[in-house]
Amino acid sequence: MIYSGEFHPFRLPVPSLWLDVLQKIKALGFSAVSFYTDWALLEGKQGEFAAEGIFALEAFFAAATEAGLYLIARPGPYINAEVSGGGFPGWLQRKKVVMRTPDFLPYTENYVRCIAGIIARAQITSGGPVILLQFENEYSQASPDIQKFPDRIYFAGVKQQYRDAGIIVPTISNDAGPFGLFAPGTGLGSVDIYGHDGYPLGFDCSNPSNWPQNNLPTNYKSLHQQQSPTTPFAILEFQAGAFDPWGGSTFNNCAQLTNEYFTRVFYKNNYAAGIKIINLYMIYGGTNWGNLGHPGGYTSYDYGAAIAEDRTISRLKYSEIKLHANFLKVSPEYLTAVPEDTRNGSYVDSDAISITRLVGELTSFYVVRHAMYNNPKPIRYRLKVPTSLGEINVPQLSTALILDGRDSKIHVTDYDVGGISILYSTAEIFTWKKYRQRTVLLLYGIVNETHEVAVKNARFTGQQSHEILEGHGVKSVTLGDTIVFNWSVTMKRKIIKVGNELIVYLLGTVSSPTSCVHQQCSNPAILDRNDAYNYWVLDISASPPSSNFTTLSTTSIIACMSLPQAQFIQPGYLLRTATIDWNSIYLTGDINETTIVEVIGGADLIWGSTRLYFNGRAVSIHSIGDGRLGGFVPFFSPKLSIPTLVNLDWRYINSLPEVHSSYNSSAWPTANHAYSNNTARQTTTPVSLYGSDYGFHAGNLLFKGHFMATGIEKTFHIETEGGTAYAVAVFLDESLLGSFPGNSAQAATNLTFFLPRLEPAQNCTITVVLDNMGLEEDFIVGSDTNKRPRGILNYSLSGRGQSAVRWKITGNLGGEDYRDRTRGPMNEGGLYAERQGYHLPNPPSANWTARRPTQGIDHAGIGFFTTSFDLNIPTDWYGMPITYDIPMSFVFTNSTSDGITSNYRAQLYVNGYQFGKYVNNIGPQTAFPVPEGILNYHGKNYIALSLWALDPGGAQIANMELVTTAVLQTGRKAVTLAPMPAYKEREGAY
Repeated sequence: MIYSGEFHPFRLPVPSLWLDVLQKIKALGFSAVSFYTDWALLEGKQGEFAAEGIFALEAFFAAATEAGLYLIARPGPYINAEVSGGGFPGWLQRKKVVMRTPDFLPYTENYVRCIAGIIARAQITSGGPVILLQFENEYSQASPDIQKFPDRIYFAGVKQQYRDAGIIVPTISNDAGPFGLFAPGTGLGSVDIYGHDGYPLGFDCSNPSNWPQNNLPTNYKSLHQQQSPTTPFAILEFQAGAFDPWGGSTFNNCAQLTNEYFTRVFYKNNYAAGIKIINLYMIYGGTNWGNLGHPGGYTSYDYGAAIAEDRTISRLKYSEIKLHANFLKVSPEYLTAVPEDTRNGSYVDSDAISITRLVGELTSFYVVRHAMYNNPKPIRYRLKVPTSLGEINVPQLSTALILDGRDSKIHVTDYDVGGISILYSTAEIFTWKKYRQRTVLLLYGIVNETHEVAVKNARFTGQQSHEILEGHGVKSVTLGDTIVFNWSVTMKRKIIKVGNELIVYLLGTVSSPTSCVHQQCSNPAILDRNDAYNYWVLDISASPPSSNFTTLSTTSIIACMSLPQAQFIQPGYLLRTATIDWNSIYLTGDINETTIVEVIGGADLIWGSTRLYFNGRAVSIHSIGDGRLGGFVPFFSPKLSIPTLVNLDWRYINSLPEVHSSYNSSAWPTANHAYSNNTARQTTTPVSLYGSDYGFHAGNLLFKGHFMATGIEKTFHIETEGGTAYAVAVFLDESLLGSFPGNSAQAATNLTFFLPRLEPAQNCTITVVLDNMGLEEDFIVGSDTNKRPRGILNYSLSGRGQSAVRWKITGNLGGEDYRDRTRGPMNEGGLYAERQGYHLPNPPSANWTARRPTQGIDHAGIGFFTTSFDLNIPTDWYGMPITYDIPMSFVFTNSTSDGITSNYRAQLYVNGYQFGKYVNNIGPQTAFPVPEGILNYHGKNYIALSLWALDPGGAQIANMELVTTAVLQTGRKAVTLAPMPAYKEREGAY
């Protein structure tokens, strides 16, 4: 089975951290990762493809190979992905062609040829990790004026472009729903494997506990049988989080919407349908740094994913997903098991329970859920299931099983564990592994549930058939040649030795009280006592070609991490890798407290005495017996010195000098396009005032309109568009006429201003500052919404014709000939300080005014602040080398004045990378994680901040802090700084 998660390397611009994320995905038990590439970042100017430095994929392919993860490449050209233009570069706005139609193919040719060439060299057929290719994405809906849809000529044309460029791995699709488009055998353009996406709870993170009736997709199996019965059932994007809009409820709510309860119910529903390829979107979201996001979302792309934006794994669904993936990984018969139709009351004594049986050659899997899938209350039930020993009523040694509210389980019958038959188990299987002398089996249930497992083997029966090695409260009865064990799940594990060949671990997870489904739990610490979540299955590296990739013959270490506290069983943090060398086991991982590491499976792979190492340091071990060994791994708390940002030596410069009469705009591009090829909106001005018509596709746009007054001008009206949550300010000469501070709903606005009295022959200048929030996506074919213009749509000066105003326009310096080739085509906008390069490291700020962002500016306009500080994160503990992973975030405090929210927005630059757009009056984001590698943890950092005050009285940052979000002692490899070229005076900057 391909169990995959989505990760976009371009959303983490530190290539040396990609392995960190990939190892965390591998540790889940996954076999693959899916990734997009963003055309807009790679071909910022038509015909000039550049995939170098932080945008090069070779390091990503190498990291995936080292982690042992196959790759599903999804390069587009269209990707959606909540990126600007859905991945389409801005220069396409100037092309008089409908996107995603046959006439569009010449524009995709260069990009596809270049990106396909890179991917082709990494195909599995060439020794690389890429096993599947998805071209195009969600090509599933069209506007009414598209007469021919789906257009097979277009779809086949994109496919052929990839084949011509050397792609030979199978193709797979991602239909925007189970519509059956381009399934194998359906005609021109058909893919090799049909797949679709599924987001059953949608994207309303403001109501994270709301599971609407009928939102569980129970028709997946029947639809697959109708649409693509000859291929594995594949979902290329299944919901693992949600995007959150400007003014939204934060990604913490999105994580709650798709939490461990969602994981248990919705993912197991997919397994019940017989899924064989599943990709969770997202498993790690990352950051929309450098203006790469679409206008529907803010800087963070955390997505509420299992791995948070700061790369921490504290969300419980991470561990819940780990249980699922590892079970499927050791259940090969699931791959050939055939799902029966689901019926309420089947194999169970209650119509309130729904069971889907998947029937294999020997094994059957029973996926159990509530008939009313969102039922928050527990239900008691009994099973009646066929087995190799006949029909059995389960449990046999107690009265009933319990299905907790919003829960789902997988029971098994006749399940093979290394030649030993489990006749049935009501406890869920986490994993198992057969070693030289014994087989280790891990079962789990929810605390206070009663479970039962029956081991079928005549050689185990009799007086000395089993031994309780740890814990108590396990009942056992021998029935024929089967031993039945029954127990109540507790927070502390129980261990049973069955004969000399089988060690069974009975583990527990905690389900929150029912009230926790609907609100925050009063005691969050309870959620940390999940014994089963402490366990990790680590594949041991093999010789090529298998290497670190999982195969049916892969040998694994099973290990446990827990904190040495007598009262509670709490999870350790992370185990990454395991290797064996002669008589030693080497583990790598992360801890945040002194931790007990216990190897419960795999120690007997070594002959003689065994040594254990954690992150290269010897562990003082004690042998527990039966192939187990363990020891303490001490946590050495580092002494940190994090600067207080507001107390640093900040320097200030005006970043809106354009409104002053002394400013010379002669070098600005003249707005002189008498027409526009933009098919989304015809121009209604004498010359186009659309940013992309002049090569400006990201960040702030500035316009200067010059006219000579006649004295009759009374008002100025302007219509602008910048995307959701944008802002615009309009000045007449040096005075603010007014502004639109933006909101979470509007992408465009109309403003009318009364003008002061103007004298005849007075030279006047209108300056417009507009925040381009990114280009729209193009989800609906034919809508060309990615061409929605950014700029001035219309204007009028009372008493005068439009041609009385002569316009100039600017965005980032050079437009498509962008100056910063390292950080890419979208990192900079058109602010004065950006055009000069002052946001880059070591700007010429020595003679600037000393002023802090908390002092702000006292007028409408844009201030630019810069400072520097040193970080010296320890690399040792009193001389002992230690690597720490300490994620950090810049945190803004929301500003109000007299109880009214201040209208301002700020952009944060860290060593030249734009890593935050803070909008005080809209939100919701206030914390901006910045990864090590963008932040220099062992040297100087240059921080810059633009402050755009939209109110006449100006604005101040209430507070800004640099905070740590975790302190980890890590086995991660050292981080190499992303390239960060410093300031150099820019020729032609204006």
